[in-house]
Amino acid sequence: MAEIFELSNGTITVKISNWGATITSLLVPDSKGNVADVVLGFDTIDPYMRGEAPYFGCIVGRVANRIRNGKFTLDGVQYTLPINNGPNSLHGGITGYDKVLWEVAEHSKGEMPSITFKYHSKDGEEGYPGNVSITATYSLHSPNTLKLEMEAVPENKPTPISLAQHTYWNLAGHNSGSILDHTAQIWAEQMTPLDPTSVPTGEIIPVKDTLFDFTTEYKIGARIDKVPGGYDHNYVLDLGEEINGLIRAVKLKDPSSGRVLNLWTNAPGMQFYTANYVDGVAGKSGAIYQKQSGVCLETQGFPNAINEPKFPSIVVRPGEKYNHTMVFEFSNES
Repeated sequence: MAEIFELSNGTITVKISNWGATITSLLVPDSKGNVADVVLGFDTIDPYMRGEAPYFGCIVGRVANRIRNGKFTLDGVQYTLPINNGPNSLHGGITGYDKVLWEVAEHSKGEMPSITFKYHSKDGEEGYPGNVSITATYSLHSPNTLKLEMEAVPENKPTPISLAQHTYWNLAGHNSGSILDHTAQIWAEQMTPLDPTSVPTGEIIPVKDTLFDFTTEYKIGARIDKVPGGYDHNYVLDLGEEINGLIRAVKLKDPSSGRVLNLWTNAPGMQFYTANYVDGVAGKSGAIYQKQSGVCLETQGFPNAINEPKFPSIVVRPGEKYNHTMVFEFSNES
């Protein structure tokens, strides 16, 4: 049965469902102690199950982002995936991991509350080869941080695996309108440019002197009108300092509340997406979410990496383990 579970440590309260391993709510204070829910979503689980969410808060896979023409070849075998985004396959296909019920393997309250979800993905599911066992553990492992650890083990065949967490963040509060006044700093000197269908061309180019340069803190809305459609691009995480095996990916700040989110990860890339396709979605507490009312910070393998030999490989073979960790660190600045 699909349910919503709560983790709270007195500072952060997060609600997460076993449907799609989805973050439905995250309450965090500003510097004055005012608490806001900083993620877009719905009050109940039903709209998620009815497919009304544009990937709000969920884990997407088996392969996040786009695969060109829904085709790839692995060890001489060609695989065909469902087409669900223009000519391409997006976020695992029509029934990706965001649209399935995960098993609740463990739910611990205590001082460091956590919840672990498991999903068994079958050979041929959405066209992908091999059985894969997946676990996702969310934990509040310090007063101001939410940690997500994702693991996947292929059981019998090599397969591409690239999971991503698809929360739409609005640090002013989910119902506060556009995120164009937020600032972002992305620890990336390079990005992967796109073809007209939003799939990387295969090139890796510098961001310096382009509309995509967030190597210093920059207002999201400052140049977005010059970016056709808005930001929906993969950044190469090549600049960040490393702590405990994780590199700093991005700092997001809302100037109105002073809330800050720093994101750390061990993934090679991050999709920076400004909710360009959200259009009048009826969300929590009567809020109507419009275009650019949230920003997604999806750490990931590079999009279409399975078809691009120059990109870091996303193939995982039996006997190997896929591991992807994200740490969301909240703070306040005046």
